[in-house]
Amino acid sequence: MTPTMRTIHWMNAICMVVAVATGLYIGHPYYQTFIADPAVDKYVMAWNRWGHFIAAIIFDVTAILIGYLYLFSKFEKPYKKILPTKRNFVEFCEVFFNLITFNRRKNFDSTYSDSYNIMFFTLFHIMLVFMLLTGLQMYVHGLASGHSSIGAWWPWLLHFSTDWTLSVFGGNMGVRIAHHTAMYLIIMWAFSHIYYQIWRTIFWGEGDINIVLGGYKFVNEEGKKEK
Repeated sequence: MTPTMRTIHWMNAICMVVAVATGLYIGHPYYQTFIADPAVDKYVMAWNRWGHFIAAIIFDVTAILIGYLYLFSKFEKPYKKILPTKRNFVEFCEVFFNLITFNRRKNFDSTYSDSYNIMFFTLFHIMLVFMLLTGLQMYVHGLASGHSSIGAWWPWLLHFSTDWTLSVFGGNMGVRIAHHTAMYLIIMWAFSHIYYQIWRTIFWGEGDINIVLGGYKFVNEEGKKEK
């Protein structure tokens, strides 16, 4: 992983924690500050909404960067691994068999990202875009006047790009439920991702977990020669 990709990875990890913690509070306030303090001095909900919105903005920026790198990265072009080709399908199946057989079968090259892992991350980015669209719909729902501090173009743009979610999920409450449900799916994805990276590090013995820290992992040269 290049320094840019690693930076994006850890920014997403930090923002995910912030977004989940603040989002749960916004949906159902589960803590309060010192009760003796005047309410006007607390701004607990305001700070949580601000943190949630900042995390979402960073997610927006990283989503654009990731989309660009998917297509134009000079190091690796992930989109080539998700194309519906026979080679990608076979590799996807082999990696899956490798996982469920606990590394007893390994008929693929693990030097670079494989089709299984690329599809796994693509799923995450699709869910992330979905979270952004449903979240922005809930945000613009609060701008009932059609105006914002930066002009009327901003609410118009949000309505134009996210109002379809109201039709799909049956109104504002349906969008909220969809947004909340997607959060749990992303949490499940995160735990699966961490487990799989540790699993690969243990079973493959190539130091995969170091990829997000130092950018590199070991390559089994003997295994490559045998193939």
